[in-house]
Amino acid sequence: MKLVDIGFGNTVNAARVVSVVSPESLPVRRLIQDAKNVNRVIDVSCGKKTKAVIITDSEHFILSAEEVKAIAERMNSKDE
Repeated sequence: MKLVDIGFGNTVNAARVVSVVSPESLPVRRLIQDAKNVNRVIDVSCGKKTKAVIITDSEHFILSAEEVKAIAERMNSKDE
């Protein structure tokens, strides 16, 4: 199991991640709002601006203050 740092000491299982997207587009914001209505949002941004949304295979949305590019690079790294 490969754990990826998503900021502020939080990690996520890389095998469970479906995508990492920017929260700037309207469709992503709608998805986040819908997920909030059914309690499927995990906010690990610690009060900072959300810069990345991690979507898991269990349809949970993880809001992170790390950049999308930084998380993607950590997920693609060969180190475990």
